[in-house]
Amino acid sequence: MSAHAQPHRLQPAKLLRSKWTAAVPLNKEKHFIVTALSAPEAPGTQVDAVTMEAVLTGRSLTLRWRELNDPAQWLQGWR
Repeated sequence: MSAHAQPHRLQPAKLLRSKWTAAVPLNKEKHFIVTALSAPEAPGTQVDAVTMEAVLTGRSLTLRWRELNDPAQWLQGWR
């Protein structure tokens, strides 16, 4: 298994309700679910940001969806 895995080819339309693990958990928040997608102000464009909810605390955070491609921050699925 390679130390440098290929980046995920995420599709914004399939992000809703997807599960993620924080690579470096803060405040014991490790597992997250995407609860909302935010479209940019320009009509007809794709998803700009996602809102994620921590399973443990229910705290929400919003980030640009492309940040999920960074394995130093996020791992797809719950691990």
